[in-house]
Amino acid sequence: MAEVNTSPPVSEASKETPVGTTPPADRKHTPAARRKRRRNLLILAVALVVLVSGWFLWRYLSTYESTDDAQADVHLYPVSSRVSGYVVRVNVNDNEWVEKGAVLVEIDPTDYQVALAQAQANLASAEATARSLNITVPITSVNTSSQLSFAASGIEEASAAVAAAEKQLSAAHAQLESAEANDVKAQYDLHRYKLLVDKREVSAQRYDQAFASAKSSTATVAAAQANESAARQFIQQVQSRLAQATANHQSAQTGPQQVSSTRARVQAALADVQEKRALVQQARLNLQYTKILAPVSGEVNKTVVVGLNIQQGQRLLTVVPLDEIWVTANFKETQLKQMQLGQRAEIHVDSSGRTLRGRVDSIAGATGPLFSLLPPENATGNYVKIVQRVPVKIVLDPGENRDRRLRPGMNVVPSVYLR
Repeated sequence: MAEVNTSPPVSEASKETPVGTTPPADRKHTPAARRKRRRNLLILAVALVVLVSGWFLWRYLSTYESTDDAQADVHLYPVSSRVSGYVVRVNVNDNEWVEKGAVLVEIDPTDYQVALAQAQANLASAEATARSLNITVPITSVNTSSQLSFAASGIEEASAAVAAAEKQLSAAHAQLESAEANDVKAQYDLHRYKLLVDKREVSAQRYDQAFASAKSSTATVAAAQANESAARQFIQQVQSRLAQATANHQSAQTGPQQVSSTRARVQAALADVQEKRALVQQARLNLQYTKILAPVSGEVNKTVVVGLNIQQGQRLLTVVPLDEIWVTANFKETQLKQMQLGQRAEIHVDSSGRTLRGRVDSIAGATGPLFSLLPPENATGNYVKIVQRVPVKIVLDPGENRDRRLRPGMNVVPSVYLR
């Protein structure tokens, strides 16, 4: 009897796959494969995030320039005395806020009050002297004015006669020159006709006419010379009259000289009055200078105390105008490529942690070392290239430092936005 096979049929795939291994179709769904796919996706996502973040970070960092080499600055106003004296009152304390025009220090005004009174008395005396001299001037002037007027009229008449005589002399001289020119021409014509009549090329009658013209021109020259000589003699006469009139005028000027002398004394007295008025004004100013005022609004740092004898020009206080503070940022020269005036800036203050807003006001005309007492000289010694820094002035927006916590000299970190 034949044996029956009751085992299940074996497929061709099962024949090729070893026992205990996973088929290829099921290998993609194993835990290891899934973990590998997740790891690859995570790496890809992280790389993509890093690239995108780096691109955004680069774009952000390229929009501004920042430096930690910066500090707050302000113009300090030194207050000194314009007069010397004894300090009787100091109206402010250290670090106290004062307004412009406030009285800071008072100097003993007694000496300057006495000086003002003395100057006013000297002025009154000088004005009285000037008034007394003004009275004598009209009296002397009336006695001599008539004589001076008569002498002056004589000079004017003689001067007019001299001018008329000079014109006559000029006319006579012109006539003489014209007559001499005509005589020269007539003599040349006579000489030419003489040659022609000798050759019988012209008639004797024509020669006689030329001879008469030459003789007439010679006589005209003689008459013109006589007229010129007479005009010269007349000028001498009128000049003598002018000299006489001038002498009379000088004689008549004796009285006006006295008037002039009196007037000169009056002018000197008036000048003395002006000098005394100037001294009074100076004494008044010195009295005002005994009160030392604040030039600007700000906080005060003082070195003066009551009882101190101070000298003219001695420094007593320093006023710090905190409302006028700005930031000086020393940027590297490589950071100024796109920096322009008016660009927006943010200033981080180290002391308070606050961030203030401002704008670029100006860029210095040279690098920082050139403003030093001994600027570097690159033409000597070995040269090492160093990136230089350029001061940039950043002003705060209105109201940013209203609490006045930002003080000159404090460290700040400004960031200037280039876009």
